[in-house]
Amino acid sequence: MSVTYEDRREKILHQLELEGKVKVHILAEQLEVSAETIRRDLDRLEKEGKLRKVYGGAVKSRAEHIEPSFTSRSQTWTEEKAAIGQLAASLVKDGETILLDNGTTTIEVMRYLKDRSHITVITHSLPVLNLAMEIFQGKIIYIGGDMDRTKQAATGPLTEMLLEQFKVNKAFISVGGISLTDGITDYDLDEAYISRKMLERAEEGIVLADHSKLGVTTFAKLAKLEDISMVITDRGCSQEWVDNLSARGIEVLIGHL
Repeated sequence: MSVTYEDRREKILHQLELEGKVKVHILAEQLEVSAETIRRDLDRLEKEGKLRKVYGGAVKSRAEHIEPSFTSRSQTWTEEKAAIGQLAASLVKDGETILLDNGTTTIEVMRYLKDRSHITVITHSLPVLNLAMEIFQGKIIYIGGDMDRTKQAATGPLTEMLLEQFKVNKAFISVGGISLTDGITDYDLDEAYISRKMLERAEEGIVLADHSKLGVTTFAKLAKLEDISMVITDRGCSQEWVDNLSARGIEVLIGHL
């Protein structure tokens, strides 16, 4: 019985959702069709805006290499980010010290920690610092360095050196993408490096990612999947993603308001 285009389309999009990319020769073998048939399928899906063709296969069309501005990102997936932030904040125990990297989801963690006076927050993010100065009752440590007006965060050798002085309970990291094949990635090389250092200085590394980040690979490698202990995401995350991450020893929590 021959495989219809709709069957092939479902398989291609399913694999893209999990891995962020597909290869023509692998799909041809799995679906028992010619490579030319798969290429035609990819052409159709590209015209539908479902993917972007690359040499030998295709990648998810939303895996862009240029990150939107902080302001733009703060206006997308707002309910999901708030749900993730609320759940992440609930995991922080009194007496703990945590790291928050620079992101529109980590700032939500700060928002839900506002009444917690027995917690220490360390950050290199100016938006997180500004919010903490307004509402947070606990201790704040700002990691300075080279300030980037676009990123609104400190990066560079001084930031890295200061990070080395700490060992904390939890690091909450925002990311550009999570891929089963490429691991944890971000858009900016400098920020990815700072986030990686944060993971190294924490007993527990926790990634905060709304479901749009799943199956996405962005520019800069941040960490391997085995370098993190938990992913907090939202209700848009499929059960298959939960199962795949759990099989790799990563706990998955789903936030909801």
